Amino acid sequence: MKTAYDIVIRPIITEQSMEDLDIKKYAFEVAKNATKIEIKKAVEEIFGVTVIKITTQNIHGKQKRQGAYPAGRTASWKKAVVKLSADSKNIELFEGMA
Repeated sequence: MKTAYDIVIRPIITEQSMEDLDIKKYAFEVAKNATKIEIKKAVEEIFGVTVIKITTQNIHGKQKRQGAYPAGRTASWKKAVVKLSADSKNIELFEGMA
């Protein structure tokens, strides 16, 4: 059985994700086989917040050159954008970033 920390891998800190903090949207890299229900339960358990909406994206790895001949790929991963309720507290992990 997976724990909440197996589902939520890391937060995604980018300019676009930092702009969405004021409307309580947070972006995370999650396990590739995690469902929206599992992601919701994991975020609520780890951070103690109330999640109202989740959108997910499968990010495919890009093709990269590894020298002259062998073409490689970066790893594929899954992104989840989590929208919190208006009365929910902010996630402290993102506080000093914006």
